[in-house]
Amino acid sequence: MIIRVGTFNLNNLFSRFNFQANIDEIPNGEAGGIELTFEQNEFSVRTFMGRLVHSKSVVDTVKIARRITDVMNADVLAVQEVEHIEILKQFNKEYLHDLYPYIALVEGNDPRLIDVAVMSKLPIGTIVSHQTAIHPDSPHKRVFGRDLLQVEILDHNREKLFTLYNTHLKSHFVPHDQDPIEGAKNANNRRKQQAEIISQIISKMERPNSRFILTGDMNDPPYSEFLSPMLTVDDLPLVNALANPAETRPPKAETPGHGPGPQTSAWTHRFIPPRPDLPQYELFDQIWVSQALADRFVNPTIDRRTTHGGDGSDHDPAWIDLNL
Repeated sequence: MIIRVGTFNLNNLFSRFNFQANIDEIPNGEAGGIELTFEQNEFSVRTFMGRLVHSKSVVDTVKIARRITDVMNADVLAVQEVEHIEILKQFNKEYLHDLYPYIALVEGNDPRLIDVAVMSKLPIGTIVSHQTAIHPDSPHKRVFGRDLLQVEILDHNREKLFTLYNTHLKSHFVPHDQDPIEGAKNANNRRKQQAEIISQIISKMERPNSRFILTGDMNDPPYSEFLSPMLTVDDLPLVNALANPAETRPPKAETPGHGPGPQTSAWTHRFIPPRPDLPQYELFDQIWVSQALADRFVNPTIDRRTTHGGDGSDHDPAWIDLNL
């Protein structure tokens, strides 16, 4: 039985209104301006850092949908940056043509309201959210900015195949009103704490010979010292399933003067730091498998973007095939 498991940061799959409209003409006598009112009784908007957050454009939504349906076609897909389960179900129905009959999402802790979720062609069993987990160094604060979502994947006879852990770790973003050096230090420390708690949680939930996968947007490369605590569970190292992935197409040539481009196929995220002004290519989106699955995965693959900014997302999706 071959099961394709993938991960994809959908880059702000929001359902926010943008309040754009067309007006045929300005009423007579209103040369100094007009005031428009809504007929509905109530409506609400959501903002982040003082700005109205718009819904994802149709163009970009179509792009990520095509990458999922036409390229990945994963049996089990872990996704990140989804506003809520309603928009994910709508996306699945309207853009993925109901590709995934089983969807799991638990509202997390993010102030932007972005969550992690799992979409599956196979039945889903037990769903566990670890969003309330804390780190002993910060006992009064939840350690996960989003969540660590634990989902059992079953076969059609309702027998457990493996457990999937999906997460989205702390980003490198530092608000403009914070000291950039101290802010970066705090972000790295938060990511390390999250990695430590992930290892502790999985060690409690799984046996040493269990079949499980840890995936998601880790916001750091696999070699990062801040991720290292989560790469060992029950004293057994996890296996990086994307250490040497194939690519669906060659990477886009780098802009002249912006360096040689990626030196490996193992990358899903391109960004340009303030200094030096050269693009960096990193494997932020990762798939780690337990020792019980170490010899059961094949065809690690990354769908390569066609533009430097990304095709509908600033992350490229990745997947593996499990031979179960």
